[in-house]
Amino acid sequence: MTADTRVLPTTKDVKDMLTGLVGRPVTVAPGAPVTPTERKPVSVAVYVDPQLNTNALCVMDLALSAYSGGALAMLPPGGCQDAVEEDGELTTMLTEALHEVVNVLSALFNVPGAPHSKLYALYAPGDDIPGDIAGMLSAFNRIDLAVEVPGYGKGGLSLVIP
Repeated sequence: MTADTRVLPTTKDVKDMLTGLVGRPVTVAPGAPVTPTERKPVSVAVYVDPQLNTNALCVMDLALSAYSGGALAMLPPGGCQDAVEEDGELTTMLTEALHEVVNVLSALFNVPGAPHSKLYALYAPGDDIPGDIAGMLSAFNRIDLAVEVPGYGKGGLSLVIP
């Protein structure tokens, strides 16, 4: 393939995908870039092409990691909010639900003409992010969004094409 045919999804694409996934009318708007810091852990989903080259990343702050996973698994909002506000980490159940969320989100990158993307790895908030992946998080080809999951709360999402 001579030209890079990877494209970022639109805000509407993300809204429609998340709304369908969690079964709630998710609100999606432009937001700040989601970047990991010691005090603000993030989840990072790594997507690869058929040759196992990293071709996209999905970065969620702790809040959206918990709220999207919790909504998908139909967990009580209070427990998800406690994971964010008190524990500062996801439970095993929330991490498993988040894995399913980011697996489904791979479809956002599977558009005609682009190489097929599939979920390769999920680094949950607090996990060590490999250096090569961490270096890709600041790529400029990205869309940064603020997402609200009704009944759960707001969080940040960045989709990156390194």
